[in-house]
Amino acid sequence: MQKLLLTIDKVSTFVGQFFSWLIVALTLLISWEVFSRYVLDRPHSWAFDVMIIMYGTLFMMAGAYTLAKAGHVRGDVLYGFFQPRTQATIDLILYVIFFIPGVFALTYAGYFYAAESWAIRESSTITAEGPPLYPFKTMLPLAGAFLFAQGIVEIIRCVICIRQGQWPSRAEDVEEVDVDKLKQMVHVKDEDIARLDTLVAPHGSTK
Repeated sequence: MQKLLLTIDKVSTFVGQFFSWLIVALTLLISWEVFSRYVLDRPHSWAFDVMIIMYGTLFMMAGAYTLAKAGHVRGDVLYGFFQPRTQATIDLILYVIFFIPGVFALTYAGYFYAAESWAIRESSTITAEGPPLYPFKTMLPLAGAFLFAQGIVEIIRCVICIRQGQWPSRAEDVEEVDVDKLKQMVHVKDEDIARLDTLVAPHGSTK
């Protein structure tokens, strides 16, 4: 079971990291549009629509990744003081009452929005050169499906925690720096650091 949960974590992580490259593309697009508008005096009417589409795609496709890393906003003022079983019970209730119905509705409705958009080859009507919208609307059911799958994983984790009294592990993405290991890698000792501090302190003194 744990292997299956971690596998879905990895899928959500891969999807989130893959679509995160849209940040780079969006930055380049904005930079080029600013240059084109103010230096070349040749603005593109479709640029604003494309920027919204790219950001919206990034926002939606990062949902499952953020959930896999427990990165969504939560009220930790009281939650952090609860025992793991209490936390898991609260999470389980909220997942069943709010998360599952909401994400299911997103996926279900998003499918028909996307299907209709593909059927009419929908394009943005804000400008005459509006970009196609059907690839963007396809992200609605796709993002909902990934988020729904990750939500099921989180529900299973809640059940495991209620039974065992502690949260099961999840796939890590970013690790904190291990200072001791870093010292060993660069062959630096505490005495060397202390010696450097004594040499640097007089020069940085404000007396």
